[in-house]
Amino acid sequence: MPAIDEAIAYIDSLASGEKFEYSKVAKMYGVDRTTLSRRHRRVQRPRVTKDSNCHES
Repeated sequence: MPAIDEAIAYIDSLASGEKFEYSKVAKMYGVDRTTLSRRHRRVQRPRVTKDSNCHES
């Protein structure tokens, strides 16, 4: 599993309302903080998904 997916899984496993900082989680998993935040909030999809959507007719 890619590190970004592991980081998102970690955030999702936290109790509802539990505080966390994207920067600390990103550092733990060695991923970019901005990308982690965007993916977790579903603002940015993985590149594979975006590329495959561009080729649809």
